[in-house]
Amino acid sequence: MSLLTKIPKVDRLLADPALAAIRENYPAGLILKAVRTVLENIRSEIISGSFEPINLEHSHIAAQVAAELVRDSSFSFRRVINATGTVIHTNLGRSPLPEKIAAHLTETALCYSNLEFDIASGERGDRYSHVESLICELTGAEAALVVNNNAAALLLALSSLAKGGEVIVSRGELVEIGGSFRIPDIMGQSGAILREVGTTNRTHLKDYKKGLCQETKLLLKVSCSNFAMIGYTAEVSHKQLAELGEEAGVPVMVDAGSGLFIDLEQLIGSRETTVREYIASGADVVACSGDKLLGGPQAGIIAGKREFVEPMKKHPLLRALRLDKMTLCALEGVLRLHRDERTALKEIPTLRMLTISADELKRHAARVLRRVRRSLPGSIRAELVSGFSMAGGGTLPTLQLPTKLVALHSENLSANQIEIMLRNAATPVIGRIYKDLFHLDTRTILDSDLHLLEESLKTL
Repeated sequence: MSLLTKIPKVDRLLADPALAAIRENYPAGLILKAVRTVLENIRSEIISGSFEPINLEHSHIAAQVAAELVRDSSFSFRRVINATGTVIHTNLGRSPLPEKIAAHLTETALCYSNLEFDIASGERGDRYSHVESLICELTGAEAALVVNNNAAALLLALSSLAKGGEVIVSRGELVEIGGSFRIPDIMGQSGAILREVGTTNRTHLKDYKKGLCQETKLLLKVSCSNFAMIGYTAEVSHKQLAELGEEAGVPVMVDAGSGLFIDLEQLIGSRETTVREYIASGADVVACSGDKLLGGPQAGIIAGKREFVEPMKKHPLLRALRLDKMTLCALEGVLRLHRDERTALKEIPTLRMLTISADELKRHAARVLRRVRRSLPGSIRAELVSGFSMAGGGTLPTLQLPTKLVALHSENLSANQIEIMLRNAATPVIGRIYKDLFHLDTRTILDSDLHLLEESLKTL
């Protein structure tokens, strides 16, 4: 414990010549904070018994202070390399934007824009006009609205359409959408009353009919896009529910979740209903996410019949849930790309990664392997192996996409050690461990990642 008494005092360390260069480059307040942080770390290490006396030299402490200042002054948001194979990785920001959209976004951020200004008339404009006509064109809806995420879209729709009344939902669709947010909780916040029908695994049309009453304001179908239920199951299709709603004079809403605008079945072998199909089947309102299978920024998209969407535009909640100019700009760009299916599949990274052909993936994997091999020390060997990628983001839960991974075999480092070192590189590399080997899934490694991946691998 005698080492504790040798820890330099804060004021003496601040006045030490070893910190002279630091004082020229950083505000005094930040330097003081960094010094206190470093000294507290030293104190903790001494108490834990894992400290070397030499580290008490002022020059060494000054270097630690400099490193702490760099860390504290750096952006918390950082680019990472997604080598997990999960295409829509929620923890890594879901869908990366197309390059041309990102460039337009930069221009919008640096300059003034016509966010709520009608250039033709010179009058005040509507911020939603930038995307509404595009959404209607792509989905066949009469009207559309966007908010900051799909949970917000559901909250707004329920508050507008069903506050004080009952909303009928199948018990098998009372899902948790992530982060412990559940459909019943959102419904409670909206002021609507939940009316459960059917059972967890089987719900029939007669269950919905039996649940109808004078208090029924809405029939809600929730797409179970983040899990799959198999075995002895039964559910009512969105088309059947729409027909019942029309017969009973009750609006029908579909929470489509993943927000698919292009039918991908022929490309990935998995079936997911598109927003256009929901609208065509008779759904009055459809809500979905913008940053999942659409491949855009985080947003909640509401599309449907004008008589139900227009009141939402006047609802007090909309002000609290509205999108900012950056998100609207990005969303407009991605929607425009969707007007041409071939362009969307080529230029939207999420769709490109999901639908890449086996031959193209093989060529991409070979490029990644070459870059990896030339960056690794002689003690680590890299080889291509086969595996599976996932869609992620609470979409297509049963989909397994055949992929190529780079497996790292090390003589000196364990898979866990490699994972920690790459995660803490200047550009973090996030991969996955399988059978005691660290793997890089080439499907989700972007071409623009390759030079950064090389630099990160050189730290091993």
